[in-house]
Amino acid sequence: MQKHQILARLMEKKTNCREWSFRHGYKPRTVYQLLDRYAGKSDLPRGRLSYRILRELSQEIGEEIVPGILATAA
Repeated sequence: MQKHQILARLMEKKTNCREWSFRHGYKPRTVYQLLDRYAGKSDLPRGRLSYRILRELSQEIGEEIVPGILATAA
C-alpha cells in the first residue's frame, strides 16, 4: 500500500496522520518517516516501535501497510 493511499484511508475516517499519531502517543515525524520507509515495500520493520506503529496503523485503516504485518502477530 502506498503512502498516499494510507493518508487517503485516514481521511476517510475523518482524521489525518498527525492527529492519529498524537491520539496513539507517537510523534508525527516518526510515523511519517515510517510511512516513507515502509509504505509500498514488502520488508517488515525490525524495531519494536516501528512494528507496533505500522501494525496499529494497519488495524486503523483496515488493510496491511506491509504485507504480513497483521498475520505475524503472536
